[in-house]
Amino acid sequence: MVYVKASEREEQIVAAAVAVLSTVGVPATTLRAVAAEAGIPLGTLHYIFPTKDKLLGAVITAVIGDISEALRAQLELDKGVEHALRHGVTSFWEILVADRIGLQIMQYELMTYSLRTEAGGSLAQLQYERYRSVVTEFCEQAAQAAGERCAVGFDTLGRLALAQIDGLILQYVSKPDADRARRDLNQALDMLVLFADPQPVARSATRR
Repeated sequence: MVYVKASEREEQIVAAAVAVLSTVGVPATTLRAVAAEAGIPLGTLHYIFPTKDKLLGAVITAVIGDISEALRAQLELDKGVEHALRHGVTSFWEILVADRIGLQIMQYELMTYSLRTEAGGSLAQLQYERYRSVVTEFCEQAAQAAGERCAVGFDTLGRLALAQIDGLILQYVSKPDADRARRDLNQALDMLVLFADPQPVARSATRR
């Protein structure tokens, strides 16, 4: 048997889990099905992920990484907050939403699974806190790089951006319509930019 590093094996299992979860849903996903998808013995999977919840936590972490990469794809932070929002969110939609409805359904199922099976819904809290932090951080970094300030706090901007995008994804998942979704997404971004109102930071006069 070819030796595979633990980190590579973990990535292999998580990728298999995403494929299974996106196809059959969270409730129907078993560790056995994931092991079969990954082409590994069930015992190997149990060694790396002893429980389904640990595997789901790793899936959330991987999805967050994909979202962060999609938001930042070819993003020029020094072009400011408006560019970051418009380019980042549009890129995210094209890469992870438009043709990946199963992936989006999986993420909502992860949230409801957590809320129904865990005290306090820790996976759901982790999931949405990381979604928010990704948007918050790249908007804040764009503002700093471009020398801008916004009319609202970046945490608030991140939460409201997430709320708008989340709502549009749910509507798209329930009734896919690419043209309508693109129009609505552009209008939602118009509202977000207007709300954020990014402006250049006034520079202090240089002393002579």
